[in-house]
Amino acid sequence: MAHIAWLGKKTPFCGNVTYGLSTTEALKKRGHQTSFIHFDNPGSPGSSNTSLLAHDPDVSLPYLVKSQVYTIPSPRAQRELRESLKRLQPDVVHASLTLSPLDFRLPELCQPLGIPLVATFHPPFDAGLRNLTAGTQQLSYQLYAPALSRYDRVIVFSDLQAEVLNRLGVHETRLAVIPNGVDPERWSPAPSHPASISKELHTVRSRLGDQRIFLYMGRIATEKNVEALLRAWRLVKPAGCRLVIVGDGPLRSTLQNVYGNGIGDLLWWGYEANLNTRIALLQCAEVFVLPSLVEGLSIALLEAMGCQCACVATDAGADGEVLAGGAGIVLSTQGVTTQLRTLLPVLRDQPLLTQELGRRARERVMERYRMVSNIDALEELYDTLIAENPLAA
Repeated sequence: MAHIAWLGKKTPFCGNVTYGLSTTEALKKRGHQTSFIHFDNPGSPGSSNTSLLAHDPDVSLPYLVKSQVYTIPSPRAQRELRESLKRLQPDVVHASLTLSPLDFRLPELCQPLGIPLVATFHPPFDAGLRNLTAGTQQLSYQLYAPALSRYDRVIVFSDLQAEVLNRLGVHETRLAVIPNGVDPERWSPAPSHPASISKELHTVRSRLGDQRIFLYMGRIATEKNVEALLRAWRLVKPAGCRLVIVGDGPLRSTLQNVYGNGIGDLLWWGYEANLNTRIALLQCAEVFVLPSLVEGLSIALLEAMGCQCACVATDAGADGEVLAGGAGIVLSTQGVTTQLRTLLPVLRDQPLLTQELGRRARERVMERYRMVSNIDALEELYDTLIAENPLAA
């Protein structure tokens, strides 16, 4: 079994955090040792208060700023990371990149120590460069490519992502396409037997009422394009249906002021920290909508698919690839409001269609996007790098 030093973050909640926590949990279940090195100022609210010198599996690195999008480490973070790696002596360092200046320094930290270095590169993209936001995201790929070419392996979520980095100079032998995965036993349809229904599902159902639920779950930010969904919903006003917005972000208060504060057929649920409640929300949803302008590979989309929601998403990042071939409905990133204005009445009037789309979505997850397959691929990658490492014992 390998000792993996996982470098990432545990807060604030975002797809990167979900990826790191779920992956390290799965690795531990397979018998691997994981040391989670994350940005967490000792003494801050929610801090684990771990010491650099403690023999705990977690190590805290100090930071100046930490958000869902990026992290600014403190000046001493690089030194503390180097010392922690010397002490831990892991077989592999796996960095779930946090859009931090430290990301660019990791090769020069790991190479002298003889530790293989793996990155998971998360930034969303739209390879067609069809809008300004996509152009901004493409810039992050251009900035990162020279550093990524010095990592031993770079994990991306789709062939399209790998092609973008390869065009920017990251050699194909350093790129590994390993899609995100979810546990379909956890992210599953609501149980049919009343005795098996969780208390969270009871609570969510009572709050949502009898209407058919259309749901968005994620950040309320520009790149997620939630306003396009809200505009279409206000134009269509589908009878007997309710739109639930789960999440928080910089645009939430503005959009709530414009589109209403959760009265009638629109409910602003807010950020939901409880895992079982998030599962229950998806189990109550008939349709999941992800109108993003840019994406990587959305874990929220895979979770919704596992819960057998009919899924509608744009072809940003790898999301269109996930739903291609009938597993869901794929929209263009251009004119999302217009497309949804046409589509929402169809979904309202065709419950048999949404039922079939939900069945196909879960089937696709079972075929291609199970967490077990993701971890199998990671283990194979780790084994290869350890075997290639001349300093390995």
